[in-house]
Amino acid sequence: MIKGIGVDIIEIERIRHLAEESGERFLERVFTAGELRYAAGKHHRYQHLAARFAAKEAASKALATGWSGAFRWTDVEVVNDPTGQPRIVLHGELERLLTGAAVHVTISHSDSHVVAVVVIEEAHP
Repeated sequence: MIKGIGVDIIEIERIRHLAEESGERFLERVFTAGELRYAAGKHHRYQHLAARFAAKEAASKALATGWSGAFRWTDVEVVNDPTGQPRIVLHGELERLLTGAAVHVTISHSDSHVVAVVVIEEAHP
């Protein structure tokens, strides 16, 4: 059974601007060390950061809590499996709250925007 669905779209330039204006403070508050390492090695660094940002926003919407409650930016980590497909790894309180649930993510982008959709599927008893 579907527990929640969330979607987010963001301009890549918005993430570039936030990173350049706030620097490490913004990056370390929003992204995990693994996400920052992944994006640092990419030619289009801000596109990859924007994709992770959009996925985190979509996850918060799927949880229906927004940024309140148990949601912490770095508790939602976007990683890629060996084929390149993104997936979400939960940490902290979110990992505990969603034990056994399946969290699905899909991400797409153009030259200027990134969109992400997250579906949370309840654990089967």
